[in-house]
Amino acid sequence: MDRLIENIKLYASLSEQEIQLLRNAVDKKVYDKSEIIFTEGNVSDEIYFVTKGCVRLFYNVDGTDKTAFFYTEGKFICAGESYTFNIPASENYQAVEQTEIFVFTKSKIDVLLKEVPKFEIIARIATENELITSQKVIASFVTKSAEERYIDLLNTQGELFQRVPQQYIASFLGVSPETLSRIKTRVFKKMSS
Repeated sequence: MDRLIENIKLYASLSEQEIQLLRNAVDKKVYDKSEIIFTEGNVSDEIYFVTKGCVRLFYNVDGTDKTAFFYTEGKFICAGESYTFNIPASENYQAVEQTEIFVFTKSKIDVLLKEVPKFEIIARIATENELITSQKVIASFVTKSAEERYIDLLNTQGELFQRVPQQYIASFLGVSPETLSRIKTRVFKKMSS
């Protein structure tokens, strides 16, 4: 909870009363490794905040799942288009390891907003995070090679290599597990020479 409060305090100051209202508005859920959190085709009415663990965002493409992103501690998750426009989502979320999430339902957010309008910031932070995330993913696929994307991931979220199965990382980078293995070897040789 402290992580969530600190995250919100970066954007707005909170009184003790507001913090208490926030505590009452969220539900804590724990998901086991590999458990699905949200499935495509459903309409999203929840915003998630990861307090512990790692969540994989993936899409089903012709029967194959393609990893688009990983969310770790301190990140908001929201199937933005579905949540905003009340339409079926195209994304899936899955716990990669045992994961603890705070869940804000739309109805509880609406109640919060009536009492404290500044809590609009929660939805704004979540949707801004989603927008920035998707822009980064698109930009990296348009402007960088798989090897450059691998190096970026190593530099920005290196701990994922210990936490996430290699096939998900390969899928996220847009390569086969065999190609990922070759990229790792090449990068390792460059770094050690």
